[in-house]
Amino acid sequence: MEHVTEGSWESLPVPLHPRVLGVLRELGFPYMTPVQSATIPLFMKNKDVAAEAVTGSGKTLAFIIPILEILLRREEKLKKSQVGAIIITPTRELAVQIDEVLSHFTKPFPQFSQILWIGGRNPGEDVARFKEHGGNIIVATPGRLEDMFRRKAEGLDLASCVRSLEVLVLDEADKLLDMGFEASINTILEFLPKQRRTGLFSATQTQEVENLVRAGLRNPVRISVKEKGAAASSTQKTPSRLENYYMVCKADEKFNQLVHFLRNHKQEKHLVFFSTCACVEYYGKALEALVKGVKVMCIHGKMKYKRNKIFTEFRKLQSGILVCTDVMARGIDIPEVNWVLQYDPPSNASAFVHRCGRTARIGHGGSALVFLLPMEESYVNFLAINQKCPLQEMKVQKNTVDLLPKLKSMALADRAVFEKGMKAFVSFVQAYAKHECNLIFRLKDLDFASLARGFGLLRMPRMPELRGKQFPDFVPVDVNTDTIPFKDKIREKQRRKLLEQQRKEKTENEGRRKFIKNKAWSKQKAKKEKKKKRNEKRKREEGSDIEDEDMEELLNDTRLLKKFKKGKITEEELEKGLLTSGTRSVETADLGISDLEDDC
Repeated sequence: MEHVTEGSWESLPVPLHPRVLGVLRELGFPYMTPVQSATIPLFMKNKDVAAEAVTGSGKTLAFIIPILEILLRREEKLKKSQVGAIIITPTRELAVQIDEVLSHFTKPFPQFSQILWIGGRNPGEDVARFKEHGGNIIVATPGRLEDMFRRKAEGLDLASCVRSLEVLVLDEADKLLDMGFEASINTILEFLPKQRRTGLFSATQTQEVENLVRAGLRNPVRISVKEKGAAASSTQKTPSRLENYYMVCKADEKFNQLVHFLRNHKQEKHLVFFSTCACVEYYGKALEALVKGVKVMCIHGKMKYKRNKIFTEFRKLQSGILVCTDVMARGIDIPEVNWVLQYDPPSNASAFVHRCGRTARIGHGGSALVFLLPMEESYVNFLAINQKCPLQEMKVQKNTVDLLPKLKSMALADRAVFEKGMKAFVSFVQAYAKHECNLIFRLKDLDFASLARGFGLLRMPRMPELRGKQFPDFVPVDVNTDTIPFKDKIREKQRRKLLEQQRKEKTENEGRRKFIKNKAWSKQKAKKEKKKKRNEKRKREEGSDIEDEDMEELLNDTRLLKKFKKGKITEEELEKGLLTSGTRSVETADLGISDLEDDC
C-alpha cells in the first residue's frame, strides 16, 4: 500500500486525545490523508467546513475525529438523552459503515452513546432503544431522522434532545439532494439550533450543494483536495491509483464478455453495476448459475430488510461478486475490491466517478471497467472532459463461450426467470430513455433486436417504446410463453388457479352481447346542463364586451356634447370628435346635434 500522507496525527496544531490516537494506531492509520489534515484543525476551531475530495480519500475520519474531540471538550457533559452530534448520509449501507467506524472510537469513551437510525427497521424499536440507552451521536438516513422528530406521542421529544447539538455532518451532500431528500433536510434543519458547527462532505460539489452551503453554513471554509502529481493540473476526480478501462462491444456480446471476465478473475472481489433493480434481479440470478465456484450476491434499493445483512456479509468475503445498482455507488468502503464493472453506464456522469471510487481507496490500487455499445463510444471523450476521468481501451476478449442459449433455457425452465428477463429489458429501456447525456445515449439509435438477444428474451415484450416497430433480426422462440411453468410449485399452483378462473370467465362471457356500460342518465343530464350553462355564460361575456364598448362610446359622445353646450368647443370640433370616436359615434354624428341633444 502506498501512503498518501500529510504528516502524523501528532503534528496537528490542536492535539488529539491520547485514546483517539490509540484507536488510530489500532486501525492502522499512522498518518493523515490530505483531506483529514485540512479539515480536522478547522472543524475543531469552531469553523463550518464544505469539503470536496476524491472518493476514497478518508473523509469519514475527517468528521468522526472532530466530533469526538469537540464533545470531549464540552464544559458540561452530555446527559443520556442529549444529542451532541448528528451524521446524515443518503443510504443505509453508508450509515451502517459510518456507525461501525464510529464504534471503534466511542469504545474507549463509555460516557458517549451512539445510535443508528435507518430504514428497514422498526421505528418503534428505535424509539425504545433511544429512551433506554440514549444517543449522544446519531448516525441516520434523512427519512428516518425526520420521522423521529414526529414521535413525540411515543415519548420521544427529539426536538428538545437536539438543543444541545454541537456538530451536524452531511456526508455525500450532493447525493442527499440528488435522491430527493432536500425537503427532509430542510425540515431537519428547522429543528436544529443555529449555533452549531456544520460540515458538508462530498466527492463532487453541485449547484444544489452550493445552495445548501449558503443556507445551512455560517461563513464556511471551503476545502477542495485534488490528486497530486500530473492529475492535479487536470483536477482529476478519481483516485490516481485507479486504472480505468472501457470495452466496446455489441449488446448481444456484452453478457458473454462479462461472464468470461468474471470466470477469469474468480479469486478477486467485484462490484458489478446495473442501471435498474430489475436488471440486478435478473442478471444476478444468471451469474449465480453461470459463474460457478464464486459467491454471487445481489443488492438494490427495493430490498427493504435484506440489504444490511447482504452488505455486511459481502464485506467479510475475501472474493466474490456483488451485483448492484447505484445504491452502492456512494461512500461505501468495502475492503479490497479489485474490480468495479459497469455493465450499464450510469444515468449521470458524476455517478460514474462515484462507482469507480469503490476501488483504489486510501492508497490501495484498483481497476474499473465500463462496457459500452459502439454508438456510445463518444462517452469516453465526454468523461475525459466533463469529469476529468481518462479511460484506456480494453480489447474485446476472444474465445468467449456463447451463453445466451443457456439464458433462454433458464427462462424456458422457470417462469420466474422468464418474467424477470422481460421486466429487466423493459426497465433498462425506460432508464435509457431518461439518461442525462441523451446526445450520446439515444433511445432511437438502440438496436432493440440485438439488445433483446443480449437479455436472452424468448419474445419481445409489449411496451410503448416498441410500438409500431419491426424486428426482423430477432427470432422469437416457437413456444407459447403462457405455458412456461414456475419451478416453485406453490407459485405454479396459484398461476394455474388464476388461469382456470380467467378461462371460466371467458367462457361465461362468450355468449353475452358485449356492451359498454353507460353512465347513469342523471349524470349525463347534469353534464349536458353544465355544458349548456358554460356556453350561455360565454355568449353573455362576448355580448357584454360589445355592450361595454357601446356604452363607453356613448359616454364619450355625451361628454363632448356637454363641452359644446358650455361653449368650451365649437360645433366643428364637436362633429370632428363624434366622427373619430368609433362606429356608434359615426351613426350619432349623422343624426345631427339637435337629435343627440334629445337623446341626452
